[in-house]
Amino acid sequence: MTLRFESTNLIFRTFEEKDLLPFFRYRSDPQVALYQGWDVPYSFEVAREFVAQMSAAEPGIPGEWYQLALEPKAGGEIIGDAAFKRLKADPRQAEIGLTLSRERQKQGYGLEATLRLLAYLFDDLGLHRVMATCDVENIPAARTLAQAGLRREAHFIEHLWYKGRWSSEFVYAMLNREWQEIKTPK
Repeated sequence: MTLRFESTNLIFRTFEEKDLLPFFRYRSDPQVALYQGWDVPYSFEVAREFVAQMSAAEPGIPGEWYQLALEPKAGGEIIGDAAFKRLKADPRQAEIGLTLSRERQKQGYGLEATLRLLAYLFDDLGLHRVMATCDVENIPAARTLAQAGLRREAHFIEHLWYKGRWSSEFVYAMLNREWQEIKTPK
């Protein structure tokens, strides 16, 4: 099954074989990987397997991440990916994540992608709650989540051994009713 939707400047779509090289490049960037769940060097074979897996994956299976390639409407190769996972314990809730190539960071794409992904999850799928986590040192991610309207619900201090250090994380979340209020300001 393929999935496709758009925002002002981006096309969210199922991964395709042509995405392999740009995906491999941004996943191999140590700055991009710094707060992400993979390590560098990132293997080309792992990238190939990921793209093949996402190309064939079905979106929205509870407990499984689904990642969409982010393609600029202006043309060119993908600039990152947006991910969501419906919670296995309660599929009316989801977790989201976002990765952008270093060259496309600090240009507003993160906020645009986050808002459009929230619209898909709340408006199209009718979910009740969406949450996201980020390392407390990842200030741009925390800022983007707050700008998108998610509220900070938790600050876990040194709760996760991650990439050779104790990591602290923020948890952000939004309810569908909060999203509806943001969408239709008074």
